[in-house]
Amino acid sequence: MRRIDWVFGYGSLIWDPGFTPVEARRAWVTGYARSFCMRSTRYRGTVSLPGLVLGLDEQAGAECSGLALRVAETDHDEVIAYLRARELVTEAYREAILPLRLDDGRRVEALTYVMRRDHVQYAGGLDLDEQARIIARAQGRRGANADYLFNTAAHLTRIGLADADLDRLTERVRRLLGRNDPPT
Repeated sequence: MRRIDWVFGYGSLIWDPGFTPVEARRAWVTGYARSFCMRSTRYRGTVSLPGLVLGLDEQAGAECSGLALRVAETDHDEVIAYLRARELVTEAYREAILPLRLDDGRRVEALTYVMRRDHVQYAGGLDLDEQARIIARAQGRRGANADYLFNTAAHLTRIGLADADLDRLTERVRRLLGRNDPPT
């Protein structure tokens, strides 16, 4: 794979990239949608009680917002190795280089992780209520599945990219958990 200086984060990479980018810009990719379409058996669930995490799911006409994170030239190889260890652990994602439109008008190519629909962990097409039930009960090595949802939705709002679907899902999960405190 050729050297790419940008990484596209559409889920937890927004709020927990695991590296310090030299530049971060709001960005959009077309032809893909952010959705809770991957069963998580490690980080936000277990084999016996899988959770759901976000995947970039190919979808004609869709557009997904997120953050483009530019990797320092001196950190490139280390960051890519870290991301591969983190994102390709079960091979449910595939690496892709996709064109992004940045909020300042630039167009760049970025490394991102796209959901493989042929993978056993693919869970596309679940309705909102089923997603909420799964997310409300699942826990994994990195904590509660609900916290993953809440963090992602809150950070998208904070950077001016609120996602109405994630906000609706957040409300349902909060109700299932009996949490009346306002989202952060």
